[in-house]
Amino acid sequence: MRMLIVTAALLAIAGCQSSKDAMDQPHLMPLGFGIQPPRDPLPIAIASGNAGGGPNSTWGRNSRDMFSDLRATHVGDSLTVNITVNDKAEFDNESDRSRESGINTGIGLGLGALNFQLPVTSADVTLKGGTSSNGKGSIDRSEKLNLNVAAIVTEVLPNGNLVISGSQEIMVNYEVRVLTVAGIVRPYDISSRNTVSYEKVAEARISYGGRGRISDVQQPGWAQRVYDKTTPF
Repeated sequence: MRMLIVTAALLAIAGCQSSKDAMDQPHLMPLGFGIQPPRDPLPIAIASGNAGGGPNSTWGRNSRDMFSDLRATHVGDSLTVNITVNDKAEFDNESDRSRESGINTGIGLGLGALNFQLPVTSADVTLKGGTSSNGKGSIDRSEKLNLNVAAIVTEVLPNGNLVISGSQEIMVNYEVRVLTVAGIVRPYDISSRNTVSYEKVAEARISYGGRGRISDVQQPGWAQRVYDKTTPF
């Protein structure tokens, strides 16, 4: 009885929370949230040495080129990351394993030497065991993404490479689509139009997802998630 009361209370609380969430729309993240990604320090950055020009040079090595379009080179500069993904993967795997073992032995009771008139003077022991497992998995995935997102230079490494990070959020009909990108870019890979392709972004972290009512419907309920985490089978 106590277990039924506790279960009913939990269901009531979950129902109230679900009703409240159903009335609320998703909120956009504050401005600047996407340009501060947590990351570990990079131990492989190598100092580029003297950043200035030669003894008789008018311009330094890090000076902007006055005869071309301005490119992102300093902290706070922006650039556009072109993301074009057309990926398809098919994978099929099946495994089958079985094992059987058996032991059959006879044991004499040794009562015949004592002249006991017993109907049974020996015993047979038979042991059998077997295990089997069968697994099958398949993946059929197709992804196509064509987006452009602006990113901000958040750090300039000692070797001149740029750490970039950016995010984009669009809310349509109570559903927020979120695109985030972060990584390390060489200044030489930035085009004259101040753009860089995503395959030239080292340590790239690209995420495209969403939150809102559609995303909530696509996810299983909290009870199903708890069961999936706790079931041993």
